Amino acid sequence: MKEKHFISNKNESVRMFKWNIIEALSKTHWTLPVIVYLPIISYFFYLGFSNDMSIVDSGLMLVLGLFVWTFAEYFLHRFVFHYEPKTDWGKRLHWLMHGVHHDYPQDAKRLVLPPGLSLIFSTILFLFFYLLVPIPSLFPYFGGFLLGYLVYDVGHYAMHHFSFKSSIFKKIKLHHMKHHYVKPHEGYGVSSPLWDIIFRTRGK
Repeated sequence: MKEKHFISNKNESVRMFKWNIIEALSKTHWTLPVIVYLPIISYFFYLGFSNDMSIVDSGLMLVLGLFVWTFAEYFLHRFVFHYEPKTDWGKRLHWLMHGVHHDYPQDAKRLVLPPGLSLIFSTILFLFFYLLVPIPSLFPYFGGFLLGYLVYDVGHYAMHHFSFKSSIFKKIKLHHMKHHYVKPHEGYGVSSPLWDIIFRTRGK
């Protein structure tokens, strides 16, 4: 399977909602998460330093946050986005959440999550981690977690619409394209195949 099989068609889309305003809000340019999240991530790192955390400790918590994100990405993709509900409303919700992406994988305006939704989820996750990670370690940790999300979101767009020269990025892209076009029940890791290797869902 070669990259040339995955030619982008940015106009491949479908109307998801009856109301024009909701339909418009469901579409997001890939640069918007960068604009929204980079200042937030930077602020979390600033909070860590302003609370007298050393560079080493902050770096370790950042790496831990990134690592936890890779697992969250795999878990959500495999067990939430690919869960197959039985009820009609459940099927509709599943399609809105992820099914539409598999039906229209090249839709350029629906490859990153609208910040209105992602900020709600981020707030919930911050409150969850607040119960587990002590302050001030929480700040660089959650900054790393959000950095992992940002890399995933922008990287996901890139896999569908950018051409890579690096052999490493080509392999990561091929891993994701196989998930879309060959075996949708394998290859759940998007930004990294790490957990697919661990849980043996990488395929061949």
